[in-house]
Amino acid sequence: MKSLLIETLPFNVSPITLTEGKSTSGNPLVEGILATVEVKNGNGRYYSKELWERELEKYNVLVKERRACGELDHPDSQVINLKNVSHNISKLWWDGDNVMGSIELLPTPSGNILKALIGAGIKVGVSSRGMGSLKQVGEVLEVQDDFDLLCWDFVSTPSNPGSYMTPLREGLSTLINPYSKVNSIITDILCANGTCPTF
Repeated sequence: MKSLLIETLPFNVSPITLTEGKSTSGNPLVEGILATVEVKNGNGRYYSKELWERELEKYNVLVKERRACGELDHPDSQVINLKNVSHNISKLWWDGDNVMGSIELLPTPSGNILKALIGAGIKVGVSSRGMGSLKQVGEVLEVQDDFDLLCWDFVSTPSNPGSYMTPLREGLSTLINPYSKVNSIITDILCANGTCPTF
C-alpha cells in the first residue's frame, strides 16, 4: 500500500547576499543537494539510484514547464497547495550520488518568508515529498518501485546528509562593506581642502 513519504535534508546557505544569483524573472536562486541515493538517510530509508533516475526524468517535464513548485513547510497531503507555494525548481542534475538542484525563490507570501529566513542566515531543510511503499531490508526501509515524486518542500528539520542550499552567484560579485558609506563621508571631509592625507 502506498503512503506519503517525506525526506528532509539540510539546506546550507553561505553568508552572501541573495541578490547575486537571479532567475530569468529576477527572483533569487539557491542551489544544493536535494537528495542522496544509495545511503540510509535520517529516516532509515534507502533510495536506489535507478529509482531517482526514473523520477527525475519524469520531474524534469515539470521543471521545463515551470511547474516544479514546492511549499514552505511539509503538508500531509499529495496536493501542492498553490497558496502555500514558496519556490520553483529551475534545474536538476547529478553530482555523483547526489541529486542537485537550482531553486528559484518566488515573490509569494511563503516565498518571501523563505527568502527572509535564508537572508538572515537561518538553516532550512529541503525535503522530498512522494507517494510509495516501503520494504524492510536488514536495517533499512527500502523505497519500492511504486514511488512517485511529488515535489521538494522547504522545512525546518532535515533528514538527508549534506543537503544545504547556497545562494547562486552569477559572474563576479563582491560583498558589500557595511561601512562603505561612512568611509566615503570621512574621505570627503578629509579631502575637502583639495589634498587627501595618507595613512
